[in-house]
Amino acid sequence: MSDTRNFNQQYGVPMAIYQERYRALDPEEVSRRSGVPYDSGLSVFSMTVLGFDLLVSWPEFSLKPLDVRCPSVLCGNAAQILLIRYLIKGTKAEPAGAFIPYREIPWGEVYDKNFQGRCRARLAYSYSGKLDVFDRACRSLGGVPVKKGDAAFDLRFIPGVTVRLILWSGDEEFPPQSQWLFSDNTPLAFSAEDVAGMGDVIIGALKEMSKR
Repeated sequence: MSDTRNFNQQYGVPMAIYQERYRALDPEEVSRRSGVPYDSGLSVFSMTVLGFDLLVSWPEFSLKPLDVRCPSVLCGNAAQILLIRYLIKGTKAEPAGAFIPYREIPWGEVYDKNFQGRCRARLAYSYSGKLDVFDRACRSLGGVPVKKGDAAFDLRFIPGVTVRLILWSGDEEFPPQSQWLFSDNTPLAFSAEDVAGMGDVIIGALKEMSKR
């Protein structure tokens, strides 16, 4: 019973609220604001997430991948919440070229400790001593290598919004660590809560691609 309640609280109830708001949107306005193309003939938005193309139906929200290789997590509950919230209120803006840590996103400092365990530590320990696996998984998601740490990649979460993942594998003296940096336009697209959800989706996608 508790699992059902937790599911409804985390996904079911919020999604029902977002679905209602989504139905009331003007899809053409959404397209202009978010930069997500809309096909009025098919009643679908076309989104690219971590290099994979998804069709997003309107007025009833659903996600459909166009590539059979698409990680299932990109159509899972966390991704659905994240993407419907972006279409409801996210704004596309060109990045200025800088990257910011999570704590510099509005309200990020409040949730930074949670983000540490939920994303930074989780990523670091998942790939400690497995930099080759991390490399392969990032590349499979369209990641571009960056000369930082022991391994680093820029992942384009959606067009215009880039996440930089930096790993230090650790040794006998220091534990493994990771740093997450976000293109400076991220706060216009996603809230601090959304960015934490983005971290869950990215780690889930990396995990799936690591097994292939």
